[in-house]
Amino acid sequence: MAIIDVTISQLSESVAEATLLNWKKKPGDGVVEDEILFEIETDKVVFDVPAPSSGVLLEILVGDGGTVVPNQVLARIDSEGKATITAQEEAIREAKAPEPTAVEPEEVVIMPAAAKLMAETGIQLSQVEGTGRQGRVTKGDVLQAIAADAEPSSPQPPPQPAPKPAPAPAQQPKPVDAHREEPLMTDRPEQRVPMTRLRARIAERLLQSQASNAILTTFNEVNMQGVIELRNRYKATFEKEHGVKLGFVSFFVKATVHALRKYPVLNASVEGKDIIYHGYFDIGIAVSSPRGLVVPILRNADQMTIADIERKIFDYSTKAKMGNLSLEELTGGTFTISNGGVFGSMLSTPIINPPQSAILGIHATKERAIVENGQIVIRPMNYLAMSYDHRIIDGREAVLGLNAIKDALEDPARLLLDL
Repeated sequence: MAIIDVTISQLSESVAEATLLNWKKKPGDGVVEDEILFEIETDKVVFDVPAPSSGVLLEILVGDGGTVVPNQVLARIDSEGKATITAQEEAIREAKAPEPTAVEPEEVVIMPAAAKLMAETGIQLSQVEGTGRQGRVTKGDVLQAIAADAEPSSPQPPPQPAPKPAPAPAQQPKPVDAHREEPLMTDRPEQRVPMTRLRARIAERLLQSQASNAILTTFNEVNMQGVIELRNRYKATFEKEHGVKLGFVSFFVKATVHALRKYPVLNASVEGKDIIYHGYFDIGIAVSSPRGLVVPILRNADQMTIADIERKIFDYSTKAKMGNLSLEELTGGTFTISNGGVFGSMLSTPIINPPQSAILGIHATKERAIVENGQIVIRPMNYLAMSYDHRIIDGREAVLGLNAIKDALEDPARLLLDL
């Protein structure tokens, strides 16, 4: 018997522990080298862990939902063993399995906790919509289905007593029975769902940011007419030439890098009593995903073209929806851009993403009446917000940096001429 330990290697510099989501095998099952054994969730990504060797899974030391750390032994494989269930026995067992109640176009993966809850409550798979990675059904999905099932479709009125003759004029009306309103207070469902590791980490970092930084926010508004006209003029040619749509965020990235070059302290960070000035521009782009907000990094954004930025943002958005962003893609960053405008936000005060010292919030572009040369005109305006760490960034640098972003967006030619 040759025993192989199943472990996970170093997660990343900032990740000390993770959660084991679910096992794909059980003790006694045969495994093939590089076959997926289980999934791991860190505070940034979910990834699969393959089998280090072929053989038989002898024992599982950490079950579903357990906390794991790097180099911890999670299971053991007998690389010389044979599976306890032969292929013929497996085929017989599958043949005896009950027929599914509904035919699904694709195999639906149900997480163990979700399957247990479905069995306990009688909820059918057809009632549950999987929102996990690649359509996985999670415990939260089942809880959502239970809550939806508990809502009455059309509450039946209580039985009414037989009509009584009208009271005499002198008779006083009977007081309203307070207990008749009691049914209104009975159907008030609640559900308790534990935070995912990512959501817990987001909460921790936001509190850390507010506790350790002297956060102040400055605002400005930008006339997006120049960018909109430039985009409308070239978007068809751009997409044909580069194979990706021309959006607006790439202009904000370019304008931000332009401002960071002028005011390097906006691209700096604090370490102890030292200020670290970064000679590179790694711009984080806040992206919404089913698991929560993630911030993949555009590395060396100053060296990227508009097309490079658009392709990378599209790639990151796709990966975020599928839960396929890697740790490397989410690690680092010297400055962050958060676009609440895609959800219709008009104004916000973004929170700094530590250890960075500043963050730009962009919002929805709306037509507004403004004054130009003494005349009231209609222009597409966007409010900008820059939150900064007042410990190292003075108001002057923050305001001038935001003005530099505004100027570059209102006259995109400045980006070409480095003005």
